[in-house]
Amino acid sequence: MHNKSLSELSTSLHNGEFSSVELTQHYLDRIAAHNSSLNAFITVTADRALEQARAADLRLQQKTAATLTGIPLAHKDIFCTQGIRTSCGSKMLDNFIAPYNATVVEKLNAAGMVTLGKTNMDEFAMGSSNETSFYGTVKNPWDTDRVPGGSSGGSAAAMAARLAPIATGTDTGGSIRQPASLCNLTGLKPTYGRISRYGMIAFASSLDQAGPMAKSAEDAALLLNEMAGFDARDSTSVERDVPDYTASLTASIEGLRIGLPKEFFGEGLDPDVAATIEAAIKTYVSLGATVKQISLPNSHLSVPTYYVVAPAECSSNLSRMDGVRFGHRCEDPKDLLDLYQRSRGEGFGEEVKRRIMIGTYALSAGYYDAYYLKAQQCRRLISDDFKQAFNDVDVIMGPTAPTTAFNLGEKNDDPVAMYLADIYTISTNLAGLPGMSIPAGFVNGLPVGLQIIGNYFDEARLLNVAHRYQQATDWHQQIPADFN
Repeated sequence: MHNKSLSELSTSLHNGEFSSVELTQHYLDRIAAHNSSLNAFITVTADRALEQARAADLRLQQKTAATLTGIPLAHKDIFCTQGIRTSCGSKMLDNFIAPYNATVVEKLNAAGMVTLGKTNMDEFAMGSSNETSFYGTVKNPWDTDRVPGGSSGGSAAAMAARLAPIATGTDTGGSIRQPASLCNLTGLKPTYGRISRYGMIAFASSLDQAGPMAKSAEDAALLLNEMAGFDARDSTSVERDVPDYTASLTASIEGLRIGLPKEFFGEGLDPDVAATIEAAIKTYVSLGATVKQISLPNSHLSVPTYYVVAPAECSSNLSRMDGVRFGHRCEDPKDLLDLYQRSRGEGFGEEVKRRIMIGTYALSAGYYDAYYLKAQQCRRLISDDFKQAFNDVDVIMGPTAPTTAFNLGEKNDDPVAMYLADIYTISTNLAGLPGMSIPAGFVNGLPVGLQIIGNYFDEARLLNVAHRYQQATDWHQQIPADFN
């Protein structure tokens, strides 16, 4: 059952080939057998999952079920889930039981989906390797001595090992696409504002966006249908109709204009990864696409711009976690200042502290104009580069990550090297554009992802372009040998 697509699972459930309870138990058994070796889940909600599955079976019997009713999924532990611990991978929220559901959770519950549990993640989504979690490192199913990518590494590892048929993730600077690349998955970051951020614990509010992590573009389209839409509770949500993202999956891509940024194929890109991406581009040419070299001249500003904007926003967002209202509280504080200092000092990990300090400095008097304001000006230049490029091309392609999955601990002592793991993904978040990563091959047995970037609210085209490639290749069907 765990190798079936969402549409195949849906058909089987609606035809009565197996029940949602049987399907859910199958995945719970797989989690019990394999999670100890991967550390993909922080919380497994077995009893609640079976209760939801029984409710789904009733809807299926009554013929009132929707397409995804009865299908299990895993949520990144950044989405508030009522009555369930929502930790964000941090000691600070280890004891936080969310009193309400995030809009994403609410929508997927309404669709009749079954929540298996909450997946591990870099603390407050700050990391590129899923090594900063309070609950320990997540391991890559393709090689458990390597990272799965971050920050949605728990969702990625769970999906790659087939511990869940679909999962949610969030992407602030590549945190869906980069782990999708390292774990051989299809991961989509929609246009900023396409999916509600209500109930999604904020890291950097102008960059964070939720999205699906899936085995294929078709599966991602099915989940996006349920996740997307306007939400009046989220001031950054865009009031725009949601198309059926499955409707145009099989449309021809004859004449598709692909732009290849020269900046994405220069120094720092592993030659074997580059060769794999070039082979994928040739497949698109064989499907009728045309290729044009383009330039994104300000893309070299993406990493420094991001690491001013994101820490500044994180410093502001995490100021509410002070040991007073919720979350970790130090024992026996001497006074209010001691309560603040020790609660935050004990509750936050090293990477989170580093980014809070950077952000606080960038926002401080005398430095705001020099750093934060300048970063916002650079952000506009990066966005304008994309707008110019989309006058000439339909989509932009390139590598998702500069290398395959690196070894656990390899970059822990070099934060800058870790930050550069997101060098090709950050610019789309700064511009608010949709982007996705799809499996494109392997280098020395490790997955390589092809990144596809589209114009604003052009998710349907991205999914179509990805699906046509997946019809012509079978990279996305490859599974780690130990989890087949």
